[in-house]
Amino acid sequence: MRFIIRTIAAAVALWVAIQLVPGIAVSTPTNTARYWGVLLIVALIFGVINAIVKPIVKALGCALIVLTLGLFLLVINAAMLLLTSWIAGQLDIPFHVANFYPAAFWGAIIISVVSWLLGLFIPDND
Repeated sequence: MRFIIRTIAAAVALWVAIQLVPGIAVSTPTNTARYWGVLLIVALIFGVINAIVKPIVKALGCALIVLTLGLFLLVINAAMLLLTSWIAGQLDIPFHVANFYPAAFWGAIIISVVSWLLGLFIPDND
């Protein structure tokens, strides 16, 4: 159940980024079942990428992360969003991030902040 709630929270965070950042788009009619289905699928892809690829990239770039006092993590988050867009394109999912800066960069920041805020309301069950 917690996984489903977190996926929905990620889809909401993606929706906020789509609303605020030009260059991030879902090319289906808004506020339809297909639109929200695309957001849920993209949230799942984004979650898988963050679970599998991101730790590897962080381990390889740990020197840069330390050298930049953590600011390189913003670049890694933007790259994960671009990778999500590329994979969605390969799977014919109508989600697209236009470029690294400003779209992916600011989109990743917005997704991180909104996910964190929504995560405050999701119980941990610990």
